[in-house]
Amino acid sequence: MVIQKSLRNGAPDAVKGGVKFTHSYDFDPTYGMNLEQLLAIAPPEAPSDFADFWEYRYAEARSVAPQPVMQVSERMFKQYAVHELHYCSTGGVEIGGWLMLPVEGKISRGLIIGHGYGGCGVPEEPLFMAETVLLFPCFRGIGRSAMEGVSQDPHFHVLHDIQDKERYILGGCVDDLWLAVSALLELFPEVTGRVGYAGISLGGGIGALATPWDRRIQRLHLNVPTFGHQSLRLTLHSVGSNEAVREYVQHHDINVMETLAYYDAASAMRYLHIPALVAAALFDPAVPPPGQFAVYNAIAKSQRSLFVLEAGHFAYPGQEQQMRKLNQEVVNFFMAL
Repeated sequence: MVIQKSLRNGAPDAVKGGVKFTHSYDFDPTYGMNLEQLLAIAPPEAPSDFADFWEYRYAEARSVAPQPVMQVSERMFKQYAVHELHYCSTGGVEIGGWLMLPVEGKISRGLIIGHGYGGCGVPEEPLFMAETVLLFPCFRGIGRSAMEGVSQDPHFHVLHDIQDKERYILGGCVDDLWLAVSALLELFPEVTGRVGYAGISLGGGIGALATPWDRRIQRLHLNVPTFGHQSLRLTLHSVGSNEAVREYVQHHDINVMETLAYYDAASAMRYLHIPALVAAALFDPAVPPPGQFAVYNAIAKSQRSLFVLEAGHFAYPGQEQQMRKLNQEVVNFFMAL
C-alpha cells in the first residue's frame, strides 16, 4: 500500500514537477525531481560481503550485557511517567536516554525512538500509544551519551573514524540501537515479539542499517531517513551532515566509499523482511530526497508503505496539518504490533 495523502491534501504540483517553496538556498532542494522520478530511483548494489559485515557486527553486539539502570525523572507527562535510563553498549560505551511508561494499564508492546542530528534533549510529550513503553536512546557521542574525543557537532560527528568501516561512529550507533533492544527486553520481557523502531533523519538511517539483522524488531518507521544511496547523495549539494561528508571527500585524499558502501541505508533495506512505513520528502535541503526514496524503493513492495511529505528539514505552510496525519498513520502502524 502506498500512502500519498499529502498529494491529495495540498501538494498537486508535486506530481508535475516538484513542490515549490520560497527559500534562500543556493541550490534546489527538490534536485529537479518529481514524485514519479523519485520512485524510479534504483537502490545501489551493495558490496558482496555487506550482509556478512552486519551479521557479524550484530552477533558481537548481542554478546554484550546491557545492564540497564532506570531512575525516576522529575519530568512527568499526563499519560507517561518518565525515567532516566543508562545501559552498556559495545566498546564499553555507556548510553543514556529515557524510558516512558504509560501511567495506566499494562505494558504489552515496546517502541524504540531514534533521534536526528538535531539532538536528543529531554523528549517532548510523545504521541500516546496505549500499553506501550517508549525508549529514547541517545546515540553515542551525542546528548546524554557524550564521549570524550567525539564531537557532538553533526558536521564532525558524521566524520568520526570514517576512514575505517570497523570503527566508523555510525557503526557504533547501530550497536547502540541493538543494545537498546536488549535493554528494553531485559527490563520488560513481556514485550518480546512486539517491538518496533521509529527513527527520524539520523535515527532513520541508523534504523535502516540495524533492523534487517535484528529479528527482535517487528515493525519499522523511517522519517526522512539519511544515508540512502551514498554514491548518489555525495554528488548532491545540501546542508548539514551530508554536506560535511561531501566536502570531506573533496578535500581529502581518501576513498570514503570503502566505508560508506557498508553504511548505505538503501542497500540495507534490500534485506528487510518486516513491515515498514516510510515518510519521504519531495523537498529537503539537508537529506536529499533521491536518497530518501532510494531507501523506500529498496524495500520489498509487499512490506512497504509510503507517506509523501511536502518537505523535510524545512518549515512550510500546512506542515502542522500534515504532521498530524502522519502521526496518526504512525500510531495505527505500531498499534498493530
